[in-house]
Amino acid sequence: MSAHATSFPSWLTEWMEASKIVLWGAADLRGFSTPLDEAGCNFPFALSFAIPMDPQIMAAVSNGPNQAYADEYARVNKRLNELSGALADRIRLEGFRTKVLAASERTDTLNIKGDFPQKTAATRAGLGWIGRHCQLISRRFGPWIRLETVFTDMELSPAKPTDRSYCGRCTRCVEACPAGALKGKAWYPGLPREEMLDVRACDQWKKEHYFQYHKGHNCGICSAVCPYGLKRAMSRPC
Repeated sequence: MSAHATSFPSWLTEWMEASKIVLWGAADLRGFSTPLDEAGCNFPFALSFAIPMDPQIMAAVSNGPNQAYADEYARVNKRLNELSGALADRIRLEGFRTKVLAASERTDTLNIKGDFPQKTAATRAGLGWIGRHCQLISRRFGPWIRLETVFTDMELSPAKPTDRSYCGRCTRCVEACPAGALKGKAWYPGLPREEMLDVRACDQWKKEHYFQYHKGHNCGICSAVCPYGLKRAMSRPC
C-alpha cells in the first residue's frame, strides 16, 4: 500500500503489489525543475518508491562499511532500476510521458549530485522526512531504504507532503559521522543541503577510507546508528 491512502488507477496499485513494493506514493512536482523529456518539457508528477535494505546488514555497518553492505547496496539499486524501467514501460502503454531517475546516479560530479533529489520526490510523496544525516527516514523502515523516482505527466492524486522532521533532539548520526560532515541542523522543506551536510568532506572521507566499496560511494555509518532503523533490526523481519 502507498504511504497515504489516496486514489490511484487500479492497474498501478496492482503493479505495486505484484512487485512487492510496500512503500510508495505520488508527488506533486509542479513548480519544481524536474529532468526534461525529449521535447524539453518538465513533468508535473512523480511516483516515488523505496526498497528496504537488509536490517541485519545495516545494523552491522555502525563501525564502518563492509562487503556485505556493498553487495546489498548494489543488489537493491539493481532491483530499483529494473522496477523503475518496467513501471515506465507500463506508464507509456497507458499513453503518458515518463522518465526514470536512476538509483544513486551522480550526473554532476562537481557538485556531487544527480539530476533531481530522490529525497525531494519522496518527501513530497509523504514517504518520510530527511534526518540530520541527510537520508530519508520512513516510520516503518527508518533510513534503511533506497529510493527510486519515476516522473510522469499522468494525473495522480499526490500525498500530503511531509513538512517537518521527527528526529527530535536526537543527534546520534551527527556524533557518529567519522568525517565530521554533518552539521546537526534539523530538516524542513526547502532547507539547502549545504546547511545540513558538508558534502565534500563526506565524499573525500569515503574515497580516502572506503574506496574499495564502489569507489568510495559507500559508508552508511550515520544511517546504521539511527534509532528509527535500529527499531527495525530488533523487530521481526517483514
